[in-house]
Amino acid sequence: MSPISEAVSVAKPAEIRAELLSLAELDAAIAASPIAYLPLGTLEFHGPHLPIGLDALNAQALCEAAARLTGGIVLPVVYQGTGGGHGAYPWTIMMPGPQAIVANLVATLTRLEDFGVRTAVVFTGHFADEQLAMVDDLAATWNGSASALRVVGTGVNRCPDAPLPPDHAGAFEATLLYATSPELVHLDRLPALHAHPAVDPGDDPYGTHRHDPGHPLWGIFGPDPRPADLSKATELLAHLASWLAASAVENNE
Repeated sequence: MSPISEAVSVAKPAEIRAELLSLAELDAAIAASPIAYLPLGTLEFHGPHLPIGLDALNAQALCEAAARLTGGIVLPVVYQGTGGGHGAYPWTIMMPGPQAIVANLVATLTRLEDFGVRTAVVFTGHFADEQLAMVDDLAATWNGSASALRVVGTGVNRCPDAPLPPDHAGAFEATLLYATSPELVHLDRLPALHAHPAVDPGDDPYGTHRHDPGHPLWGIFGPDPRPADLSKATELLAHLASWLAASAVENNE
């Protein structure tokens, strides 16, 4: 039995998505394991090979996988994000600051506490510095109050021993999405690797040169996704889900 299974022995419902559960089902899920996951993402350019909703899709998939380990529920993903260097890219829709997102989250957390939730995991798939600071500040402010609910704030890039390094639209994000939505990953839509190798000054795949529309990996920051081993997708998802579940359980004891 895994450490997570040993730490949490609850009857897990077949469905953990809150929007699909009835009153009795929600109450039973929270009585068994008072954990709620709040996935965050955004609508953001992720190259020609990935959907603009990738951050939110990955966040929701990981929250659902973690909830199947810990019990509890997963709220609908919030497609709102702030920060990062892609604000002017095609089909990127960013909030100008954190205020509206935080207001949404605080209202949600307040009601979750009323319903008996004792751990809320605010988990962002969009990990721009501004977004991470927003999640951290929210958790610190909330946890500094007298609330019985504790907030765990973290992001998809924070697993300390992830099998792949986090990136934007690179091998990491493409592989993770492939685990749950392979039909949305189209590496063949990128320029052919043999004809258009990535030229990165100083071998830096995160450099600002990737903002150049003439670069074959325009807007992609991180390891080249074209040679990615997508067969590792399930392993990556499981590893990150176990880490996220452990974070939730640690704060629910």
